[in-house]
Amino acid sequence: ISQPTMVRYSRLAVGAAAALAFCSALSAINAEDAAASTATDGTAAAYQPPEGAESYKFEAEVDRMLDIVVNSLYTNKDVFLRELISNASDALDKVRFLAVTKPELLEDKEELEVRIEYDEDNKTLTIRDSGIGMTKEDLAKNLGTVARSGTTKFMEGLGDGTADISQIGQFGVGFYSAFLVADRVTVASKHPDDAVQHVWESTDGHDAFYIADDPRGNTLGRGTEITLHLKEDAEEYASPNKLRTLAKHYSEFVTHPLHLRTTSKEMVDVEDDEEEEGADEEKKEEEESSDEGTDEEKTGDDEDDDIEVSDEETETEKPKKQKEVTTYSWEELNTEQAIWTRPKEEITDDEYQGFWKVVNKQANEDATAWSHFDAEGNINFKSLVYLPSEIPPQLLQGNMDEYRGGLKLYVRKVLISDEFELMPRYLSFIRGVVDSDDLPLNVNRETLQESKIIKIIKKKLVRKVVEMIRKLALDSEKKSKSGEDDESETKEAEIDADGNVIEVEDDDEEDDEPNKYIQWHKKFAPSLKMGVIEDDANRGKLSKLLRYHSSKTDGEDDFVSLEQYVGRMKDWQDEIYYFAGQSEEEMESSHFMDKFNEKDVEVLFFTDPIDEYMVQNLRDFDGKRLTAITKEGIKFKDEDEDLVKRREKHYQKQFKPLTKWLNKLYGPDVMRVAISKRLGRAPAIVSSSEYGHSANMERIMRAQAFTHGSNDNIMQAMTIVEINPRHPFVHKLLDACPKEDDEIVTDDTKDAAMMLYDMALMNGGFPIADSAGYSERMTRVLKTMLDVSDVTLADEVDPPEEEDEPEDVDTDDLDGLNMDDFDMDSLDLGEEDI
Repeated sequence: ISQPTMVRYSRLAVGAAAALAFCSALSAINAEDAAASTATDGTAAAYQPPEGAESYKFEAEVDRMLDIVVNSLYTNKDVFLRELISNASDALDKVRFLAVTKPELLEDKEELEVRIEYDEDNKTLTIRDSGIGMTKEDLAKNLGTVARSGTTKFMEGLGDGTADISQIGQFGVGFYSAFLVADRVTVASKHPDDAVQHVWESTDGHDAFYIADDPRGNTLGRGTEITLHLKEDAEEYASPNKLRTLAKHYSEFVTHPLHLRTTSKEMVDVEDDEEEEGADEEKKEEEESSDEGTDEEKTGDDEDDDIEVSDEETETEKPKKQKEVTTYSWEELNTEQAIWTRPKEEITDDEYQGFWKVVNKQANEDATAWSHFDAEGNINFKSLVYLPSEIPPQLLQGNMDEYRGGLKLYVRKVLISDEFELMPRYLSFIRGVVDSDDLPLNVNRETLQESKIIKIIKKKLVRKVVEMIRKLALDSEKKSKSGEDDESETKEAEIDADGNVIEVEDDDEEDDEPNKYIQWHKKFAPSLKMGVIEDDANRGKLSKLLRYHSSKTDGEDDFVSLEQYVGRMKDWQDEIYYFAGQSEEEMESSHFMDKFNEKDVEVLFFTDPIDEYMVQNLRDFDGKRLTAITKEGIKFKDEDEDLVKRREKHYQKQFKPLTKWLNKLYGPDVMRVAISKRLGRAPAIVSSSEYGHSANMERIMRAQAFTHGSNDNIMQAMTIVEINPRHPFVHKLLDACPKEDDEIVTDDTKDAAMMLYDMALMNGGFPIADSAGYSERMTRVLKTMLDVSDVTLADEVDPPEEEDEPEDVDTDDLDGLNMDDFDMDSLDLGEEDI
C-alpha cells in the first residue's frame, strides 16, 4: 500500500472509532444502538439496553397493553403529540403549584415551558418540559400506569362507561400512545429531590423497560425529555409543518408556552480567512505531489516574472465562495388565550369578537351574539358559544349532511376532537368551545360520543343556545320598541325671536338601525324550523323564535311571531291561518285570500319549502290550531251558523245537476266537486283535502332531485273543485248542463266546463293537468274570437332573387371631420412604423 493511501486509511479508521465511541455513549438515550445496527453477517442485531441499566418487567403483557392503546383508545395516531403535551402541561402545573410553598423548586430552571425538537436526519422527535420531573422510583411506577390499573378492568370499563377517569393527564395510558409512531422511546427526567438525572427506555414489542443513570449528567436542570425514535411509516412527524399543524390543532390553548424549534438553511459568503485556511491544506498537498520543473521551465518562469501586470488585472476580484449554514429558531405555537376560563365580567366585547375570529377561521364579520357560561351539577364544564352572522357555505347550498359542526371539545384546554356531534343538526352552525374536567382524555372519539357525559353536555348546550337566541330576539324587540317610543314622544318646539318654529334635524342614526334578530332570522330561519321538526323537547321554545311575513305586515323587515299573531287574533278566531306558496306577491293576489281580506283576518305567509314539513309536526301553538287556507273546510265563526247551514243546503240542491255532471266530466283527476262557502271574485278554485297535500307541497315533492321510482299517486294532491254559487259563469253552466244522464251536451258547454276547471287549477296553484287538451280548447276559442273557420296554413312565399348591394353607411356623424382634428405631433411613430 502506498503511503498516501495508508494515511487516508488511518484517518478513516480513527474517524470510525470516534464515531463508534460517540454512538456507544448515546446508546442509552437518543443515538442509534445495537437494535438499529447490523451484525457482521448483515442481519439485525438484538436490542441491547443502556449500559448499567436495571431491567423491569411490565406487570401486564405488552401485547395486551398495545391492544388497548391501538385498538381501543386511539384510532388516529396524530393524538400522540396531544397526549405527550398534555402530560408535560400537567407536570408544569404541578411544579407551579408546589412552588407556592417551596419556591426553591424553581431555582434550577425558572421557565415553565414545553419545547419540541425534531431531527429529520436521525428521524427522532423530542418533547421537553421543565415540569416537576421524575425520580428513579417515579419512572418505574408512573410509566406502568396501564399495567397497575388493571388492563382487563379498564377494557371492560370502556364498554359500560365505568372506566377509571382518574388516569386523565397521568403518565401511563397517554404516554403509551408514543408507541403508535415510535419503535423505541427514551425518557430522561430530573426531579428536584433526586440528585441524579435518570433515563427510562423501552422498545415496541418488548415486555420490559430499563432505567439507568443518564450518562450526559444533569442536562435538564428539572423536567422531563421524551425522545421518540420514529417508525418508518411515521417519519412525517419529523417535519416542522406537520408538528406545527398538530400542536396548534390540539394544544392551541394550553396554559404554558409551547415552542417548536425550526431549522432554516441559507447560503452565506465565506470570509477570506476561511478561504485561505481551507486553501492552505490543498496547496500543501499539491506541492508535495508535484515534481520539480526543468531548467527551461524555471527560465520561462523567470521571464514571466518580468511581465508587467496592469492595475485592472490585479484589482479583479474572484467571486467569493459560499457555504450552506443551518440556523435554528424557536417558534411559539400557542399565542392565543383560552378566554373561556376567565370570568366573563373581565372580558370586553372586543375580546369576545377577537376570539370569535380564532374559533371561526373563515369569519369575515363579527358574531351576532355569544353565550359564556359555567355549567355546574353532576357534570361541570365551561363553554363559550357564538351565533354567526353569515350562513356557512355548506348550509347555503343545502348540504346539511356534509356540514361539520363547529364546536370543539377540550379537556383542561387540550383539544379532544372538533368532530363531536355536540349540537343537533339544526344547530350545526353554532361555533365555540366546550371544556370539561369530567371527560376522559384517553378515550377515542367513537367511544366518547356514546358516553353518558357527552349526552348530558349536549342537552345543556342546546338549552343554553336556544336561550341565547331567545335573549337576542327579546333584546332586539325591546330596542326597536324603545326607538319607536322615542319617535312618538312629543318634542317641545323651539321658537325664534320672530315667533317662527325652528325645525331641528334628527341626527340620531341608531333609530334607523335594523332589528338585529330579524336580520339574523332571515338567514337562519330554515335551521330553526328544522329544529321544530326534529327536537321534540325544545319544539315549543323554538316555535316562539319563528318570524313570518303576513297579510298585515308592511315592509321587508316587518315580521310577526306566532305569539304576536295570537295576541291580535279576532275574538271569534280560534285558528292560526297560514298560506304556503312560492312568493308573497302570488299569495296576496290569490283568490284564497278574498274572504280573509273581507273579514280583515290575518294570514301568515309560508315561503320556505321546509314550512310545509314543519307544520306536519307543529300542529298547534298556544292551544290554537294551525290551518292552511288552501285546504277545504275553512269556517268563519263570526257568521250565523243556522244561516250558513240553510244556505249550504239550498245551494247543494240547486246545483246538484251541475256538480253531478262535473264530477263525471272531470273523472278521477278530482276528488269531488263542492259548493264553495268562501269564494268572492273567482268562479271556481281547486283546494286540497284536509289531510292531503297542498299545491305547494306537491310542487316541492316533484322537485326532489334524487327522487326515482316514485309513485305519482303518492305525490298527487287530493283535489276538490269548489265552485262559486254566486258567479254568473256557474249559473250559465248550470243552465247548459244536462239534467238527465242521457241528455246530449254541446261541445261548447264541455269546453266551458273544462276551461272552468283549468282556471280553477291555476287559481289554486296547481299546474294544468291536460296541457294538450287545454291547447286544443284555446285554439277553438281563438278561432271563434278571430272568426277563423279554417286553420290551413297559407302557401310559402317564393321571393325573387336580388343582387347584393353594399350596406348604406351613415355619414351624418362624420360631417366636419378632417386631419386637423387629430394631434399628429403627439403620436410616437418610429421609423419602423412609417
